[in-house]
Amino acid sequence: MATNIGMMDGAYFVGRSEILSWINSTLHLNLSKVEEACSGAVHCLLIDSVHPGMVSMHKVNFEAKNEYEMIQNYKVLQDVFNKLKITKHIEVSKLVKGWPLDNLEFMKWMKRYCDSVNGGGLYNYNPVERREAAKGGKEASKKSAAQQCTTKGSTAAPRPPSSYARRSSNDVSLSMNPSIVSAKTQSKQSMALAAYEEQITELKLSVDSLEKERDFYFGKLRDIEILCQNPKIEHSPIVAAIQRILYAIDDDDDASVAEPIGEISEEKGSFESHKRKNSLNIDVDAAGIGTSSQRQRLSDASDVHCSTSPLISY
Repeated sequence: MATNIGMMDGAYFVGRSEILSWINSTLHLNLSKVEEACSGAVHCLLIDSVHPGMVSMHKVNFEAKNEYEMIQNYKVLQDVFNKLKITKHIEVSKLVKGWPLDNLEFMKWMKRYCDSVNGGGLYNYNPVERREAAKGGKEASKKSAAQQCTTKGSTAAPRPPSSYARRSSNDVSLSMNPSIVSAKTQSKQSMALAAYEEQITELKLSVDSLEKERDFYFGKLRDIEILCQNPKIEHSPIVAAIQRILYAIDDDDDASVAEPIGEISEEKGSFESHKRKNSLNIDVDAAGIGTSSQRQRLSDASDVHCSTSPLISY
C-alpha cells in the first residue's frame, strides 16, 4: 500500500480525462472537471470506497460552497488519514480555491492510493447509498442521474431515415446557410482548443515535477561542495577527486575543469601569497592586536572561498 508517492511515479503522468472517467465510474457521478471535487466531499467518498465504513459520511457536506464549509470536509478526510496512518500532506489552502493543477495532482495521488488498496477493486460498495447519508448527498445523486440520462439520450442511436428523408436532407445540405457552416467550424475549433489546453496543463505538471527534482539534486551537490571546502579536509586526495568531478565541464577523461573563482590566481602567485600570509601573521602577533588563531583565520578565508562557487553561477 503506497502512502507517499514520488513525483516521478507513473501515477503523476495519468491524463485528466482518465482521472475524470475513474471518478465518475467509481462514484456514479458526472463530473466534467477535476476541480469540481475541490470541496473535499468526493475525496471522502473515494476513501470510503476502499475502506468501507471508515469515513463518517454524516459529517461530509456535498453542498459545501464556501471555504469554511470545504475545510470541514477536509478535516474529516484528515481524521481518516490519521486513523489509517497515511502520512500524505493535504494542501487544503490550495485545494479549496479550486486551482486546477493542485486538484489534479492530489486526485492523481488519490487514484494511485485507491488502486494500491485491494488492487483498486470495490466489493459490493454502493456509492449512491453512502453518498445519501451525507448532507446534500441525495441532491447530488439526483443531479448526476439527470445528467447521465441526458447524456444517454443525446448519444442514443438514431433511427435509419427513409428515402424521402434522405432526399430532403440532401436538398437542405445543398442550400445550407453559411452561418451554420461557420458555427460548425467554430465548434471544431473550440474542441481542438480544449484538447490543446489539456496538453498544456499536463506539460506544466511535468515541468513542475522536473524542476522540483532538479532543485533537490542541486541542493545535494551544493552541500557536498561546502563540505569539501572545510579547511580540515580540503587538501585530502579524495576531496580533490570529488572537486574534480564537481567542476568538470563534461564527462570526457581529458575534460577541462571549471576552477572556483577564488582559486583562479592561486597557480600564478602561490609563492607571493604564501610570503604575504607569513608576513601578515608576524605583524599581527608582534603588535598583539589579533587574538584569533591561525585555524580561525583559515576558517574565515574558507567562508569567503565558499561564497565564490562555480555551482552558484549555475
